[in-house]
Amino acid sequence: MNSHSNLSVGEAQARVLQCVPSGGIEEIPLERSPGRMLAEDVRANRDLPPCDVSAMDGFAVRSADLTCGGAVLTLALDIKAGDRPQKVIAAGECARIMTGAPVPPGADAVIRVEDTRMPSDRRVEITLPVKAGNDIRARGEVMKNGDVVLAAGMEITPGVIGVLATVKRARVLVRRRPRVAIVSSGNELEALDAPFDPERIPESNGYALAAQIQAQGIEPARLGIARDDPRELADILRQGLEYDVLLVSGGSSVGAHDHVRPTLEALGVTLHFWCVKIKPGHPMAFGTRGERLVFALPGNPVSSMVCFEQFVGPALRVFMGHPRPFRRVVAATLAHAVRHRPGRTEFVRVTLRRNADGLRVASTGMQGSGNICSMALADGLLIVPADSEGLAAGAAARVQLLDGVGFEEASEFMGESS
Repeated sequence: MNSHSNLSVGEAQARVLQCVPSGGIEEIPLERSPGRMLAEDVRANRDLPPCDVSAMDGFAVRSADLTCGGAVLTLALDIKAGDRPQKVIAAGECARIMTGAPVPPGADAVIRVEDTRMPSDRRVEITLPVKAGNDIRARGEVMKNGDVVLAAGMEITPGVIGVLATVKRARVLVRRRPRVAIVSSGNELEALDAPFDPERIPESNGYALAAQIQAQGIEPARLGIARDDPRELADILRQGLEYDVLLVSGGSSVGAHDHVRPTLEALGVTLHFWCVKIKPGHPMAFGTRGERLVFALPGNPVSSMVCFEQFVGPALRVFMGHPRPFRRVVAATLAHAVRHRPGRTEFVRVTLRRNADGLRVASTGMQGSGNICSMALADGLLIVPADSEGLAAGAAARVQLLDGVGFEEASEFMGESS
């Protein structure tokens, strides 16, 4: 058998990722960086906190004054966050202190205001012993000047944004996003803005693929519909090959009017494989021209979207430097039996519901590759191995999560009493 056809899903994924180039680096404003990948180590530009500070609202004390379990101290100072106290706290004295305020010289512990009583405006009664360092955040506890606080290759999440702002990085070096073009192919397609024709097929693939790309933080270019004419197809594919990644939907099979593969080859694209042991999505091809990546996806809408999740999405994430390019897979229990003919890895569109025993998975209904409604309902893709003869009701299953399922309908904490 030709080594370029009928690869397993894993073999095809490996060939794709071997061809993905490094996307390069660009500098962008901090505000535009969420979701991007850091391209540099980031170091602290100061100690944080810059001095010993209080972790509580309370009183800064000398622990030596409380070794016997309690004392009545004289209130010598009132310290707010941002103050820079110079007075030394002497024996028998204390200072009122707010959370985040500097601990004054002489004091070596903080005791919570809840553990004190004030018999007068200038007297503080403390009944508990306290050890040195109690409720104090030490200088440099969060970060020390010059230390690496963020490593190259980290995804910029809201927490990372907080660290970048803390070290005053107004601009950030990140991995570049790829420029992605989408072409739809086929005489039967009706454009979204074309007059209604009940004999044609609405062109949905370009929009669904664009949405999958946008979910990766990339704004794609839709180059339109190419008719089943080699010259017209070549013109639009030539435009698409100016981008880092080109997705062509439809026309990738071996029919007499499927011109995508030979046209790509005529334009200098080296095809690394065609046809994958996957259901839906068998007639799919992948190639390169230089560092340009080209995916010829099936025309059926579900096949196109499933192939995107298995091959295109991971390639885009590797291009952008993501260390985890693949969708998360979770364990679940089947609500009903799933029939399967061995030979291809199948991805069944399913819904997920949580019960007392964990996640329960059920089919979205008809699984035809043209049933785009099954993708609209899907929380994930049930993975049926290529050598499986089917899965029984109640069997353990593996489900690849799709977008929008990172949240729950209800909190597991609601109903708790304090």
